[in-house]
Amino acid sequence: MIVAILVILVTLGSVAFHMWSPWWWSEIASNWVGMDDTIILTFWITGAVFVAIGLFMAYCIWKYKYNKDKRADYEPENSKLEWALTIITTIGVIALLAPGLIVWKNFVTVPKGAYEIEVVGQQWYWMYRLPGKDGVLGTTDIKNINDDNPFGLNTDDPHSVDDILIDADDLHILKDQTLKLNLRALDVLHDFYVPQFRAKMDMVPGMITYYWFTPIKTGTFEILCAEYCGTGHYSMLGYVIVDEEEDYNEWLSEQMTFEETLASNGKSDLIKIALNKKNDL
Repeated sequence: MIVAILVILVTLGSVAFHMWSPWWWSEIASNWVGMDDTIILTFWITGAVFVAIGLFMAYCIWKYKYNKDKRADYEPENSKLEWALTIITTIGVIALLAPGLIVWKNFVTVPKGAYEIEVVGQQWYWMYRLPGKDGVLGTTDIKNINDDNPFGLNTDDPHSVDDILIDADDLHILKDQTLKLNLRALDVLHDFYVPQFRAKMDMVPGMITYYWFTPIKTGTFEILCAEYCGTGHYSMLGYVIVDEEEDYNEWLSEQMTFEETLASNGKSDLIKIALNKKNDL
């Protein structure tokens, strides 16, 4: 009897701790509240199963406690029980998976007109590239990467000329602007993750991954690398600063374009071809 009571107390105590736990998610700052709803639904389903199993165990411990006058019944098959368990399990699995599939479909379906930003990860810091006045990100090639061109931009691509390069760990974005992040890794696996945005994606060398979100609150939010990427993984941090339009435009005006970066490094000749092509467009 004592064991049955202990099982009940552990079961109900676990639920109570979860409901009144001081640890919970950080406040959401993007449009992905659907992710929170999906996780909460998962908690309800798995929590209900946890309680049911815990109470059933306690019942069995009490009901079938040792009695020398009782004998066990041998029942190798019970088709009704098997069908009931199969149907209930199927419904539970569908309830767990279906909402996640819907959220995932929305997560990778980028709305038209989303502002594109490139995020580049390498051991152990972040870089960013924004489209310039033409609104188009230029093409890149890993073969072009060097000290003067850390992003590997193609100097013969006219759209590369006015790309804005942010060689720093901090990124400013505009509140309520839908963004598509194009993610690149230059060396090993990384993962660009901002907990308050509920959005993350692995960055795989040799390919471009992506996701989209809309920031809905101003503030400063920490960037984490959510994929172990080497001995300096713990220090691969940065900040996303969500600004109102005035503050964002002020920050943006202080950033350098690809053309200005090459000019400051005495490499203006590398961009002349691209400028001529751009004028021809």
